[in-house]
Amino acid sequence: MPLIRKIINTANAPRPIAPYNQGVILDSILYVSGCLGLDKDTMKLVEGDVATETRQALRNLGYILTAADSSFDKVIKTTIFMSDMNDFGEINEVYKEFFVKDYPARSAVQVAKLPLNARIEIEVVAAVGTLKTICCKH
Repeated sequence: MPLIRKIINTANAPRPIAPYNQGVILDSILYVSGCLGLDKDTMKLVEGDVATETRQALRNLGYILTAADSSFDKVIKTTIFMSDMNDFGEINEVYKEFFVKDYPARSAVQVAKLPLNARIEIEVVAAVGTLKTICCKH
């Protein structure tokens, strides 16, 4: 039986600024392209501090997750790209507004430059469908 690849694009999130899709599902795994803190109507970065930009990037990510029948609680792995590692604490505070328990695995790296001179870009891998989480005791 062939694998099914489903392309995800939603008008609720900013359209891609290059040749890629907002997300792709393979079997029951969703791969979401990097999300910036863009306003979908103006296609410009939101004005404000790194927290404002992070919050908008995560909102955009949420719209894509919803379009793919997924959600923040089904995210398995996040990758955060930031232009300044000194912003990490502020980014974490906003991150915790969206990821509230059973946190996904995560990588966070400082990069030389992001598209549109963004301060942050976030990509995720998430499950689609029913997900049961089993956690060890700390």
